[in-house]
Amino acid sequence: MSSEQTLDSQDAPSEGQDGEARLTMEMLHAVHGEGSLSQRGLAARLNIALGLTNAYLKRCVRRGLVKVRKIPPNRYAYYLTPKGFGEKSRLTANYLFRSFDFYRQARNQCDQLLGEAADAGLRRVALVGAGELAEIALLCALQHDIEVVGVADERASANRFRHVDLVRDLASLPPFDLILICDVKAPQGGFEKLAGQYGADAIRAPSLLKISSPFLKDGPSGETKRDCHPATPS
Repeated sequence: MSSEQTLDSQDAPSEGQDGEARLTMEMLHAVHGEGSLSQRGLAARLNIALGLTNAYLKRCVRRGLVKVRKIPPNRYAYYLTPKGFGEKSRLTANYLFRSFDFYRQARNQCDQLLGEAADAGLRRVALVGAGELAEIALLCALQHDIEVVGVADERASANRFRHVDLVRDLASLPPFDLILICDVKAPQGGFEKLAGQYGADAIRAPSLLKISSPFLKDGPSGETKRDCHPATPS
């Protein structure tokens, strides 16, 4: 029997195309960096479930990107094929391009939203969602004399985000005039929840988040809002 083994066919869990491409890229980099890693080790390296690691490895093997060899005792080693090296380079280049494109779009859109907020007198802004988009918004705020009163993220495990306070509950922040959504993980759900609490007029979001709502404005209205508080149920 050959020492090579082809894994059985199995469909990997479905997810967004960008997320799938990024995970495949990270797996190819991990295999290239240390082919003797076990599947459990790969799962830990990629910070994903063991079952998902198994599914993506099988997919990479089926596509001819990874070769598997059995090594004693009852272990497997993973190697990139020439096709795998080429795919790793292609995915990496695409990822970098998308990253730069994301930064460009985020910078332009946050700059426009915060500039319009400043023009309308809405100078105290609360950010919702800690991450790269919030970092970009903080940089843009400096250009428009906008005070970011803090960042709210229900997944927060620290109490500071860059130079501002980080809280789990938006209501814990000082009074603000406007909410800027920066959550790239669940922007639609976050908007709907906040709209029910504060009203849609108090919320702005970069269009790259693709939030679907007829009530979400592209820019601040002419009315100046002060000291936003949760809406009172009727």
